[in-house]
Amino acid sequence: MYFPYLRGRQYELLALKELVKGGLLGSHIIPVVEPIKLTSTFEGTFQAFFDAELPLALIFNPSVGDFAGQDNFLDAYIQKSGNLSRVMPTLLMSKSTYDVFGKLSAKGIAPSGITTVLDNRDFLEIYKTEFGDVPPQYTLFSDERSLRRVVKQGKVLFEDKFIKQDKNADYSKNDDEFYSDDHLFYSTEGYVGFGDYSIIGNDYNESGFAPYAVAIHIVYLNVKNELRVRHFISDSNRDTSDVAGKFREALAKYIAWEKEWQKERPDLFIDGKPPTSAMSKLNTHWDTGTYPGLPTLKKLSIMHHLELMGKFLDSEANK
Repeated sequence: MYFPYLRGRQYELLALKELVKGGLLGSHIIPVVEPIKLTSTFEGTFQAFFDAELPLALIFNPSVGDFAGQDNFLDAYIQKSGNLSRVMPTLLMSKSTYDVFGKLSAKGIAPSGITTVLDNRDFLEIYKTEFGDVPPQYTLFSDERSLRRVVKQGKVLFEDKFIKQDKNADYSKNDDEFYSDDHLFYSTEGYVGFGDYSIIGNDYNESGFAPYAVAIHIVYLNVKNELRVRHFISDSNRDTSDVAGKFREALAKYIAWEKEWQKERPDLFIDGKPPTSAMSKLNTHWDTGTYPGLPTLKKLSIMHHLELMGKFLDSEANK
């Protein structure tokens, strides 16, 4: 099972919604969403998952956004949605865990019905206190000895796989790099799933800015079925002008690479078609000369990653 962790920005939520609406998410993916704010996009995304009867883990003590460091997101969510049946209640192990755990218990949510994210050993004692007798349904944690000793059931290997650069132009220094092989070995190593932050990474920044360079990040499966990530970077990066032109430069590199990947993995290109809908949309932007905007570009990269991973896991399960 794959647990992609997303921070609930609009383009991340739209990526999830479009995958669900298009029937493209796959049956072995449980997204984890840390909410930024309650918006119409948030509500529409969660409604799409509910209508499709697909699982979605929602963090009720977020560390970022409008509800960061508070214990009132649960109340705000229930006021909007009316109940907790639409989501998998999830807790970050943090200083706010006790209060929100108590609120969930008061709503009839048992410890075994909660998913947890244990990404800081400083909160290990809180985990032991709340889940020492009854373990949570899933626990997302890094491959750290002190955590492995404590987490016994529902273990999900969770790490940031994306190597973040300070500037988009810096990705050109290493435009093709290893991403992960957790999807190949997690089950043999005693985990029920694995997770990451997709091509966004763990860093959180609410503010946007005009980039000097445009970057397209695409994960792909090599001949060993390892996940690698390819970075396509624009060339005219001296100033912030003509972002659409920069996108075209980066997209040209992507189009050339896609042909090479098809030669390497023709099995993924059924009838010559790209393996994901996001790749098809990038091809359409090339053919039509259109520029979708940077948020949509990030959305497409996330959609591609999740659809590709879903297809791989579904295929492995059917062998």
